[in-house]
Amino acid sequence: MQVVVCIKQVLDPEMPRSAFKIDPKEKRVVPPRGTPPVLSPFDENALEAALRVKDEHGAKVVAISMGSTLAQAVLRKTLAAGADELILVEDPMFQDLDSFATAGILVSAIRKIGDVDIVFTGRQAADWDSGITGCAIAEELGIPCITLARKVEMNDRRVRVERLSADGFEIVQATLPCVITVDSALGELRQVTLQGLSAARKKPLHVWKAADLHLPPLPPRCELLDLYIPKRETVCEVIKGETPEEASARLADRLHEERLL
Repeated sequence: MQVVVCIKQVLDPEMPRSAFKIDPKEKRVVPPRGTPPVLSPFDENALEAALRVKDEHGAKVVAISMGSTLAQAVLRKTLAAGADELILVEDPMFQDLDSFATAGILVSAIRKIGDVDIVFTGRQAADWDSGITGCAIAEELGIPCITLARKVEMNDRRVRVERLSADGFEIVQATLPCVITVDSALGELRQVTLQGLSAARKKPLHVWKAADLHLPPLPPRCELLDLYIPKRETVCEVIKGETPEEASARLADRLHEERLL
């Protein structure tokens, strides 16, 4: 059995807010100096789901990451955690792509790998939060897609998934191959050990360019109209009175004027 996990590197969500900058003219986020990217948290959940399948069924786990400038040191964490192979689909033309173009590139890479039984992705990326890529991969591959998984079980050539719903969860079954998008409810990625870090140096890492995938033109389906940091303004009005009762009455009158009462 062969399992693919799609991993995206993102800006560290824990970085200081003051370090977040954008280029409004280019409509692009400016990576902060001195703050390395991290694996998207939902993709770490997806990697954990894949590693549990490996633990139980002896599957081979291949991690794929796509982008224009990828940090190998960061993405090697997938190998240290237990993935067997890491493929970086890296090319300058892969910058600022929408979810549909990203899915098309990942599908080309998955087809190049061949004989894939399950594709795991996070439920959404931690930067744009679109939640489209996993479903688009399944659509292009023509295979089932199960979203928002919190538990994944295998039985022969069938997968049984508990997926989150608005009022709890539901159980869904599908035959392989399929795509599964994973929610944080599945659990955090296991801790990386020193032994895992040492083993990661010996595992294969491949870098594929656009030419290696023989990609056709991938015109964007979405247009980014504007990118900006919202202005946060705090307005404070002090309601005074000679007594607490008078101040309370004036506050009530003020709230009534604003139609809050």
